Amino acid sequence: MYPWMDVAKSLAGTKEFPGSANNAMIIGWAKGLGGWIGQYYTKDEIPWCGLFVAHCMNKAGLSFTQKSLSAREWLNWGVECQPQYGAVMVFGREGGGHVGFYDSEDSVAYNILGGNQSDSVCISRISKDRFLGSRWPKEVPIPTKTQKITKKLFGIFSRNEA
Repeated sequence: MYPWMDVAKSLAGTKEFPGSANNAMIIGWAKGLGGWIGQYYTKDEIPWCGLFVAHCMNKAGLSFTQKSLSAREWLNWGVECQPQYGAVMVFGREGGGHVGFYDSEDSVAYNILGGNQSDSVCISRISKDRFLGSRWPKEVPIPTKTQKITKKLFGIFSRNEA
């Protein structure tokens, strides 16, 4: 039903390589987006949460922001929506921002499927007090019934996804 989420889920477990090595798959996402993104993004140590979201949208045949490497730029993309399954979720963090997809939530955290979370594609708990906004692809009608999914995940909050 949400092809961008199918793409995102299929990439779970993708990891950044430590040291000077680079994961060719992550670099390939940037090359696939083309333009300045493909030229700029040459190392997987460059924050890649926005790149991950743009790649998923592109593979699903949807638009993405040309400023996708900046997590907070996703606040200017698509249309505003309520946090719900599949929404692009933007968060603040010291030194920048973070972006990923809504998977579920509990009373204090959003469970976000995203890239560059512990240097991989995974689901991380992010405190609701960091939430800046949620967006929906303009090409896809926003569901009339918000698909809020409550799921308690255990573990610590993600605090810095850089």
